[in-house]
Amino acid sequence: MLQPYLFLVLLLFISVIAKNQSLLIAVSVLLVMKVIGADEKLFSMFQSKGINWGVTIITIAVLAPIATGEIGFKELQEALKSPAAWIALVSGMAVALLGKQGITLLAEDPHITTALVLGTIAAVALFNGVAVGPVIGAGIAYVTMKIFEIFQ
Repeated sequence: MLQPYLFLVLLLFISVIAKNQSLLIAVSVLLVMKVIGADEKLFSMFQSKGINWGVTIITIAVLAPIATGEIGFKELQEALKSPAAWIALVSGMAVALLGKQGITLLAEDPHITTALVLGTIAAVALFNGVAVGPVIGAGIAYVTMKIFEIFQ
């Protein structure tokens, strides 16, 4: 079973070339866990709960300005007067709905996960993207596939 090590080392190499710290840390942690034998217990936990943990951490980061008092009801009221805020509100709703469809697609067609992971890795490594969207990516794929079915 050398293939997982080779794949992770390749990703490590890509992360160094792309100067992507997030990918570098993630791959390094996975490699260390695999080498010390912690992978069997921890990898399944990361797979099943990792996205939820990540969303929780991102949510905490987004809500921190509310907790510090930087954003309050006055700022919310002012923000809702701008067209950009309404666009952001609708975008947030769209992302949540896409995420719901993404989870549906991943449950119905698990092999699509491989393509999503590859796309996420490519965007992170090559375009300095951020790996926050596999579920949203699946939702976009779901909607795109449904649109494609209409025209077939």
